[in-house]
Amino acid sequence: MTHRPLPLLLAAVLLAGGLAPHAAAQEAAHPIQPGDRLVNRPEVPGVHGLVTAGHPLATMAGIRALMRGGNAIDASVAVLAVLHVVRPQMSGASGNGFLTFFDQETGEVHSLSATGAAPLALDAASLNPAQLNKGIRAGVTPGLFGGWIAALKRFGTVSLGEAIEPAIDYAKNGHPLEESVSRSIAASREDFEKHPTSVQVFLPEGRVPEPGEFFRMPDLARTLESLVEAERDARRAGKSREEALDAAFDRFYKGEIAEEMARFYEENGGDFTMADFAAYEPRWREPVHTTYRGYDVYSSPPTSRGGLEVLLQLNLIEGFPVAELGPGSPETLHLVAEAIKVAKSDVYRYVADPTKFDVPLEGLLSKEYARERRALMSTDRAIPYPAGGVPLGAETTTSPAPGPDARPIRSFAGSTTSFSVVDAAGNAVACTPTHGGMFGTAVVVGSTGLTFNNGTRIGSTAPDPAHVNYARGGQIPILNNSPIIVLRDGEFVLALGTPGGETIGQTQFQVLLNVLDFGMGIQEAVAYPRLSLFADPNFYTPGSDILIRVEDRMAAGTVDALTALGHHAEFTSSFALGSNNGILRNLLTGALAAGADPRRAAYAIGY
Repeated sequence: MTHRPLPLLLAAVLLAGGLAPHAAAQEAAHPIQPGDRLVNRPEVPGVHGLVTAGHPLATMAGIRALMRGGNAIDASVAVLAVLHVVRPQMSGASGNGFLTFFDQETGEVHSLSATGAAPLALDAASLNPAQLNKGIRAGVTPGLFGGWIAALKRFGTVSLGEAIEPAIDYAKNGHPLEESVSRSIAASREDFEKHPTSVQVFLPEGRVPEPGEFFRMPDLARTLESLVEAERDARRAGKSREEALDAAFDRFYKGEIAEEMARFYEENGGDFTMADFAAYEPRWREPVHTTYRGYDVYSSPPTSRGGLEVLLQLNLIEGFPVAELGPGSPETLHLVAEAIKVAKSDVYRYVADPTKFDVPLEGLLSKEYARERRALMSTDRAIPYPAGGVPLGAETTTSPAPGPDARPIRSFAGSTTSFSVVDAAGNAVACTPTHGGMFGTAVVVGSTGLTFNNGTRIGSTAPDPAHVNYARGGQIPILNNSPIIVLRDGEFVLALGTPGGETIGQTQFQVLLNVLDFGMGIQEAVAYPRLSLFADPNFYTPGSDILIRVEDRMAAGTVDALTALGHHAEFTSSFALGSNNGILRNLLTGALAAGADPRRAAYAIGY
């Protein structure tokens, strides 16, 4: 049975009032415990612009850019730079990420991949999984800084110096350290203590900085100032704005900063060289796209796996009447979990660096393939974690289905942040940057103040050397980051993204259902309790044990109901899974509202 979407006008009225469709039925069967507050923050309205990001100072940097006349891309670079300073465990210029951009003037959606490759000299077979996760032998080429430049060049209006001014201020003069950053530094202390450069930045005076303490990153400030200096010198020499941005790019990837990074790795037994940095380029790509109940959903293409994962999940669940089943019901949660399993089995079999391997995107995203794979799903029983299917075009990939003797190596967790921006002209950005795992490699590179994304870790790479996504020199590992833009009849509806490592695609999937099927407003949609699936040993291996963690704000009988269906499920803490930030447009009035997930330090501001 296929659910028939609500008429557009009715859906808009429901969104405007923050009500779910079939409200009377849902009220009677609502899974939330009596007395629980569904929304503990208000939606934030915006007239001229909105920013919702993973830290209040980052959000404010984006708003400052908008209020000075900048557009959504200008604001995004400001947010990205400040996130490096205030959420250094999760993001930075030397990390990786994806950006999805809706251009209001043309109606087109664009995807920016700012992801670096493993060093050309990498020999993963000679290293153990821990070495690929942390330390001098782990990591991929910095991607995000190149992404800042690519975004500003193509769609921005301001200089690099204007965009990153707030970040330089906070790095140089300090900011009150957020509690989760202090906890993350404490958790990473052993890794930091292996490298004096890391101790200098993150363990000042040999101790973990306290929450609320003013925290400074002077080496990072000098690196950012050097990049701005390269841009300004080019302008003084009569170069164009674009050429000046290129000058900053070249200083990072081919000039003084690249030289310092290469020197440090050579002297400390690492693999990165000048050739690795010089080979890097950010890429604008066609986003992956599907339709869902009359909406157009766009996200990041490979080397993102999360964008494909979300779209496959939507295609699978589109054949079930989830709106009638209600949010948080055991029936809905069961179907969500089954769709996640089936989608992940395909994603982890086929997704890899598209410059090295053919990824059968068209076959994977076809509605016909969704119908074929949906046949695996049952409404009354949980299936084992399946093998990937065989979509049209799969014969062009060389990745075999992992066998039972595949190495039982567990994936390492990720650490990420996300934000969304809409400007006065209606341009929209969803962006999800990451350091990979917490603080990436945990190695501060020489005097730069930078730490690289640890994209060589198992999870971003496959443990099987025969797999297309094995860690190979010069190959870009996959990420779950997958910021989403949703349109309806060519008009902007939603910008959405989340951190959460393995849970990113799962979380975004559930929030999309909250908005598109259940008619929730954006704040309720991002705050609503959810579940996530975890695989032992990993999602690369068919037959892996799947554990479902359910936030304990769900009804008391939820875990028992899922267990009765054959799932291995348990409750986790109330606000544990992901941290969505999103901006939603009311289809009736055109009004915009932003939501910030209470699970982390996210904050939304509009003006």
